[in-house]
This record gives sequence, C-alpha cells and structure tokens, in this order.
Amino acid sequence: MKIVRALYLKNRLFAVIAAVILLFVVSFELTVLLPVAKLFLMVLLAILLVDGLLLFRVQKGIYARRICPDKLSNGDENELQIYLENYYNFRIHLSVIDELPPQFQKRDLHFDLTIKGRATKILNYHVRPVKRGEYVFGAVNVFVSSDLGLISRRFKFSQDKMVPVYPSFIQMMKYELLAISNHLKEFGIKKIRRVGHSMEFEHIKEYVVGDDYRTVNWKATARRGTLMVNNYQDEKSQQVFCLIDKGRVMKMPFEGMTLLDYAINASLAMANIAIKKDDKAGLITFQHKINAIVPASKRGAQMYHIMETLYNQKTGYQESDYSVLYNTVKYKITHRSLLILFTNFETVSSMERQMPYLKKLAREHLLVVIFFENTTLTSLTGIRPGNIEEVYKKTIAEKFVFDKKLIVKELKAHGIQTVLTAPENLTVNTINKYLELKARGLI
Repeated sequence: MKIVRALYLKNRLFAVIAAVILLFVVSFELTVLLPVAKLFLMVLLAILLVDGLLLFRVQKGIYARRICPDKLSNGDENELQIYLENYYNFRIHLSVIDELPPQFQKRDLHFDLTIKGRATKILNYHVRPVKRGEYVFGAVNVFVSSDLGLISRRFKFSQDKMVPVYPSFIQMMKYELLAISNHLKEFGIKKIRRVGHSMEFEHIKEYVVGDDYRTVNWKATARRGTLMVNNYQDEKSQQVFCLIDKGRVMKMPFEGMTLLDYAINASLAMANIAIKKDDKAGLITFQHKINAIVPASKRGAQMYHIMETLYNQKTGYQESDYSVLYNTVKYKITHRSLLILFTNFETVSSMERQMPYLKKLAREHLLVVIFFENTTLTSLTGIRPGNIEEVYKKTIAEKFVFDKKLIVKELKAHGIQTVLTAPENLTVNTINKYLELKARGLI
C-alpha cells in the first residue's frame, strides 16, 4: 500500500501508452502492424518493471531536510536551504517541492535537478516575510525518477516546523556593523559636523596636527613644556525612547508591510545604535491605552527585551489617545530624554487634535515626530494630466502633499523636531536625526 501511495506516473509514460494505443488502432486496418504493436506493449511493460525495480528496490533511496534559521527577519530576504543526499548507485532526477507557510502565498516553489549516484546537493532560496508572527513550514516533498523517466517515487520528509518572524534583526545588525566600521555614509547615514564642545571631558593629550586649537590646555602645556589639548567624548547615558503609535493610522500598507512594521524595524535599529553610542534605549507602545513599556537601559539584555516586546505588537482600529501617552511619559520618564515618536498624520486637522499633548511633551523632553509620506500620492503630483480625471487626481494628490508640508511647518513652529519620510527610508532618516541631535549637543 505504501508503494502505491508513493508511485506517480510521468508524462513520458502517458505519451508512450498513447503511441502504443494508436499503433493498435492502426493495426485494425493494417493487420501486419498487430505483432509490432504487441511487441511494443511487451517492451513497455518490461521497461516499466525495470524502472519500478530501480526506484523501489531501495527502501531509503534519498534523504532531504530543510535548513532553516530559528527565526526569520521581517521585511528582509531570509536564506533557506534544502539538503539532499542520494543513496542510489545511479543518477537520479529530482523534483523538489517545499511547502511554505500560507503567509507567503507562494504555492509554486519547486526545483528540478539531477544528482549523481551517492552524491549530495544543497538548494538555496529566499523568502521575504512581511508580517510578524508564527510561520509553520510543511513537508519537503521529493519526487525521484530514473533516466527511463516513466514513473517517479515520492519521498515525503515531514518537517512541520514553526519559525517565528521577528522585527528586522538583519537590518539592525547591518547598521550596527556599519556604525562600528564607520561606513554608515555608504547607506545614507550623514556625517554631522559637531558644533561647539557640549561634550564630556575625557582626558588631556599631546597636540597633533588637525586638533582644534581652541581645546589647548595652557596649564598642562606649561607643566609639560609641550602643547597639550583637552580631548572630549560624546555625552553618554542619555535616555532615548521610541514611542510607537499603534492606532489605525499605522495600518496603512506599503510594499506588503504596514507602517507599524516599518516603525518597529526602525525602532529596533535605532535602539541598537543608541546603545552602541553608550546611551540608554527604551520603548513605549500605545493606542487607546499604553500597551508596553520598556524602561531605558543599556545593559546587555536590553536589546533582547526590546525585540521580544516588539514581536507581539499589533495595530488596532481605534484612534490613539495621546493624553494617555503624555501622562505615562510624565510619570514614568523623570529625566529629560529624547522621545522619537513614530506616527502618521494625513491631514492638518488630525495633527491639530494632538498638538496640545505634543507641545507638553516638547516642553519637558526633546521630541522628534516622525511620520510618513504617501509615496503613491507624491508620484501622482509628477504626472502630466491628459484628461479631466487625471487633473482631478493630480489636484487631490497635491492637496494631500501640501498638507504634509503644512504639518511639518506647524510642528517646527512649536519647537518640535520633525522628520517626514518615505517608509523605505525610515530607518536611515531616523538614525540621521539621532546623530544630528547628538552632534549638536541637544541630548
């Protein structure tokens, strides 16, 4: 019974059977062809028997397993592999079908390949999840056929495995490595010129060409008899909080991901960079109520706590309550901190409803409001209308784009730092703003 379930007929067999049937039909008129038709039928049965013996005489003809990481990175290309090992003594042809989780909506992932006898091969492919959560992979199905190619034998390797999809830790590690190697500029991170000396004193050192002459320490110079300068370092242990709005305005999709997921990925990378800069990173997520609070810290396990907290965040359909956010910040964050608020304002009126709370936050902390461009509408402003409908579309798009600029102007007028960005540039622009504020000594 197991053999029957594992047996599959190939198209080549049906083609040969059709040719034999046609030969029998023709033999009704040309009886001289009847012996030839019978001979062809006997040869076909013999070859079919040989093909079956080749494939089924070995109980375990092939081995396969999926090589998958313990967790996947949301919004990134994640590499997966399928390891194949041929236990047959002859060359085989394989058709490999991997059962991906339904979230990928990809049901045509298959590979056709050939493996020599007693050989191994590794297949590589990539998946890009666009939603956090649990992804269950099904079985790896391998259909084996010989060079005869009349039938195939199915091997099913049941590897039902749940793999969680976390916020983009690949993006986080990429920016961390770039920060360590000072190659951030290659990915759009600007190098900000420092203004003044609003930094902590570190030590006194001998002057070298290129040092700022304004840092000369004349007392130390007189004692040592050589030119000495003060060396400064960035102020450390500043608190940096990412405030993530989880209301319905963050459900808007962009390239398969919601704005919330973009904000979560950017927050993870931002928190990691802040800790690498010796600042303390914290997190608050909110909607109509506060959902999660991670106190600011730079201890070793902080990034793990932030990642685990972000993993479970979901958007809702209710409007966010900024009064709850303000009260929480007022009583939970007692020291002046950098607050990076990820939200989205589509109209001036939506921003004005929250302006009283934003002004209160800005009076007590350094507030940066980050919201999103509607790139679809922005692209419509550049078209040349050819009919009345396109004129209407362009006019409406320009109105929404203009509203975004008014929101930026209004926020800046009240002393609130603002970043208006396309979703795909969110992480880069967020890190740029943080480094700019740090270089200016505002935090």
